[in-house]
Amino acid sequence: MPVRLLSVKETRVTTPTARVQQTADATSGAALGNLDPAPPATLVIFGATGDLTRRLLVPALINMEREGLINPSSTVLGIGKDAGDDEMLRTSLETFGAGHFGEGDAQRIEAWKSLRPKLRYRAGDFTADQIYTEIAAELTGNAVFYLAVPPRFFGDIVEKLADHGLTTEADGAFRRIAIEKPFGHDAASAKALNARILARVAETQVYRIDHFLGKETVQNIMTLRFANMMIEKLWNSDSIDHIQITAAETVDVGTRGSFYDGTGALRDMVPNHLFQLLSMVAMEPPISFDAEAVRDEKAKVLRAIRIYEPEEAAENSVRGAYTAGTIGDRTIPAYTETSDVKPDSTTETYVALKLMIDTWRWAGVPFYLRTGKALTVRDTEVIVTFKPVPFAQFPRLKNAHLPPNRIVIQIQPDEGISLDMLIKRPGIGVAVEPAVMDFRYAGLFDIGRLNGYETLIYDILTGDQTLFQRADAVEAGWRAVQPFLDRWAEGGAPEPYAPGSLGPDMAADLLARDGLAWHDLVTR
Repeated sequence: MPVRLLSVKETRVTTPTARVQQTADATSGAALGNLDPAPPATLVIFGATGDLTRRLLVPALINMEREGLINPSSTVLGIGKDAGDDEMLRTSLETFGAGHFGEGDAQRIEAWKSLRPKLRYRAGDFTADQIYTEIAAELTGNAVFYLAVPPRFFGDIVEKLADHGLTTEADGAFRRIAIEKPFGHDAASAKALNARILARVAETQVYRIDHFLGKETVQNIMTLRFANMMIEKLWNSDSIDHIQITAAETVDVGTRGSFYDGTGALRDMVPNHLFQLLSMVAMEPPISFDAEAVRDEKAKVLRAIRIYEPEEAAENSVRGAYTAGTIGDRTIPAYTETSDVKPDSTTETYVALKLMIDTWRWAGVPFYLRTGKALTVRDTEVIVTFKPVPFAQFPRLKNAHLPPNRIVIQIQPDEGISLDMLIKRPGIGVAVEPAVMDFRYAGLFDIGRLNGYETLIYDILTGDQTLFQRADAVEAGWRAVQPFLDRWAEGGAPEPYAPGSLGPDMAADLLARDGLAWHDLVTR
């Protein structure tokens, strides 16, 4: 059992993005840094009565209001299909959680009271002209159009906005469009959607959102690498043996059967969440931390992922689907018995991939990715495993196995970074003991109430595209996963796995044939 050697109590963290972000003050509990309010704007949310708005967008706006990041002149205009008025939206958001706070939430209660009157609502059909005429009548100056809607509406809404002149930037005002995932269904559809959108608006107006990139630990990957010479010098195939990226969930598909059965684990998670982590881990140092310089390097990584032939795709992938069972005190049905899922569905709820990045830095270093639902623990992490020492010259330990050094970047739920190393056990003689140097964000910063959207919304309002996907990167990501989609479309069923397990047995075999094993799915 490794010894926990050190918990970091004092540090100074800065985030290398184009926006100016001050270090959070641990004593004051400032969660979002000492930032100026964003420029005044109208945030138009399509899908204002939906789950994303209730669970994530409005709570993020409350946090921003609490921190003084929303301009006093800004407003929120909700657009939805449900009949109602301004008060309906406000009451609905309170009913579903925006107005429900616990003890110690006095600041958030006051923030909600301040934000509430800024919320307005209009009901309408996203594909019809009438609602856009109404929006145009209410808008002046800056505006952000947030598409919190199913993907089938993305192209229609952008075209309608453009048809009604709502995307035209004039008199110094900005007009920006935020688009949620999934962006496309495969390589061809992603390319077609990009072409459709960019025929009407400029790339500089489009903010393709991946909420993982709003998380502090994800952004800190660049700081970890490029602000620490001792790490960046070792960040290559000379020193690194392999890298694992995991996004495990304990939740099952639940009520999302209709969406998920046409999507699956690979489409839902890999071209966006996991590839964003991959690109930040593997990117070259940018020439600056301006948005385009960073996005250039991330796109290069995705273009360098080896495109497999069909046989290679089959050999380097595992897909699974959970059976009926229990997780803790929850009993869940098998995926194929879930509501709105076809009984003969071959959609995967788990996927594991072995990828290679064909660059000088990463030549020969395998990247293992896995994600799945109904697993044993909720855990998103990046594991960087270094090569073992070539020869153990310690007395009594010659030719003995020494565990390798590892950097563990914990994305959620317990955000932090740790270093696995070896030390001498106290006593006579030389006995080597694993130890962990550990840093946890919660021990220093007040980030417990942030969901990641605060950063992304603020960046959209201030015009910083660093954390958003560009068209070429989106298409490169889909090209890399297309061979797996094509191979699976030829037939066959996913491997079964029990809820509360680590996934299908074949996932372990994917690494075992390389003499490796997955990192234990246990939060540290």
